[in-house]
Amino acid sequence: MKLAALYSGGKDSTFAAYLMEQQGHEVDFLVSVVPDNLYSWMFHTPNLNLIPAMADAMDKKHVSVESHGEEKGELAALKSVLENLEVEGIITGAIASDYQWDRINHICEDLGLKVFSPLWRKDPLTIMENMIESGIKAVIATVAAEGLNEKWLGRELDFKTLEDLKVLNEKYKVSVSGEGGEYESLTLDSPLHKKSMEIRSFEIIESRDNSRMQVKEVVFRDKPTPSF
Repeated sequence: MKLAALYSGGKDSTFAAYLMEQQGHEVDFLVSVVPDNLYSWMFHTPNLNLIPAMADAMDKKHVSVESHGEEKGELAALKSVLENLEVEGIITGAIASDYQWDRINHICEDLGLKVFSPLWRKDPLTIMENMIESGIKAVIATVAAEGLNEKWLGRELDFKTLEDLKVLNEKYKVSVSGEGGEYESLTLDSPLHKKSMEIRSFEIIESRDNSRMQVKEVVFRDKPTPSF
């Protein structure tokens, strides 16, 4: 089946697209909604300017649409971009957000598109373990929860970091997957990538309720061809 992935550049949307390709589907398009403010109702916002280059690194076609960040505007923007794609279904990286789940499913039902959410309602710890084992390399790009501060920004989401997130989960109820908005991520590499991304420079921007890593410069590196 020909599918498009709703893509934010984060770990969940990358992992969801990877899982659907593993099931034999064709994922040719990465679709991004680009809000004009940081407090989107539905969509991830950090470092969206990097997604076109990230799509190139995965040899995918990137399709984007701007929105004003309000609920109705975001839904209308998403519908407008999806109705022009020649695909049979949409992939989401949603884990537990009923708000996002309901609205995306409603739009796709109107358009006659199937929705695939391979992470939906799965155990967050199991998702993280499977994601790391799959070869997805992502870093923390935004933090917004007690126990997480700017020192976490840029930290790779590997098994050591997962152990530390488990400690915060026990102490502060921080979701290890960041599903509650505790943190957001940026994918640097995955099995989907033909080239990996390396962050050369970034600045830390702090606000009243979060700290985020604004990436200023990246380079893409060719990956070695697997030998069999």
